Amino acid sequence: MEAGPYGIFQTVADLIKLLQKEHIRPFASLPLIFMMAPVVIFIAVFAGFAVLPLGPEMQASSLDSGLFFLIAILGLEITGILMAGYASGNKYSTLGAVRAVAQLLTYEIPLGLIVLMVVLWTGTADLSEIGAGQQSGIFNWYIFSMPLFIPAWIIFFICSLAESNRAPFDLPEAESELVAGFHTEYSGFPWAVIMLAEYAMMLLTALLGSILFFGAWHTPFINIGLFALADWTTGSVWGVFWLFSKALIFVLIQIWVRWTFPRVRINQMLAMGWKYLTPFGLALLLLTGFIKIYLIR
Repeated sequence: MEAGPYGIFQTVADLIKLLQKEHIRPFASLPLIFMMAPVVIFIAVFAGFAVLPLGPEMQASSLDSGLFFLIAILGLEITGILMAGYASGNKYSTLGAVRAVAQLLTYEIPLGLIVLMVVLWTGTADLSEIGAGQQSGIFNWYIFSMPLFIPAWIIFFICSLAESNRAPFDLPEAESELVAGFHTEYSGFPWAVIMLAEYAMMLLTALLGSILFFGAWHTPFINIGLFALADWTTGSVWGVFWLFSKALIFVLIQIWVRWTFPRVRINQMLAMGWKYLTPFGLALLLLTGFIKIYLIR
């Protein structure tokens, strides 16, 4: 509460403090890999923002397979985390890295199934086209127009928590067990980069969920008679506002989950991914294909 009125500049103060801190490298570490790991993690997460559309024709890089590119580039984060843990020369870091690899591989499978479900339903992997297909009000959002997308989004949200290493799936950096996990030995600016990438992953998954299920940049309002709310709240600026408003709501839910639910054990985490989410995700994918092919040709 000391950094500015009501502590609103605390983030800036933390940044200045971290930039001034000394970065200490352990004697037993592998210098090159140890220093490259935060860079790999940072690039893997922030490259995903390049294909996210903020509105019609408001995209840094438009790809026909942008959704697949996003899932693929996020997989590189596993490499950076493994590099960080292994190169630290610390048993807690190594255990945290192994946990992280097991967790991310486990939850990328149901996440990929849900993504395939959206691609199957929309017929495209272009995020701009997926978002464009949800205009004309809240009832055209996929979460409401396709009943199977409600459990699909629940699976997606659980997987997004695991992908972001957020509680109750923060096992790779469990303070009570592993000190801080794969980034135990990091300090100063490299530690700040790893934390920045983790919180950027939260925003990235929230934006992706908003685009896939909750109407992307489109307004929730519809035109009723003289009250043309949809026309009044449509446009480039409004599009960015709606997309980030939805995404920030999901980030707040992620933060609420962190402070509400206890951390699960690693066997519970693996069991949830392999025994429940993956079979349910596969079943939803098959049902979506059946509806798409046989019911609404």
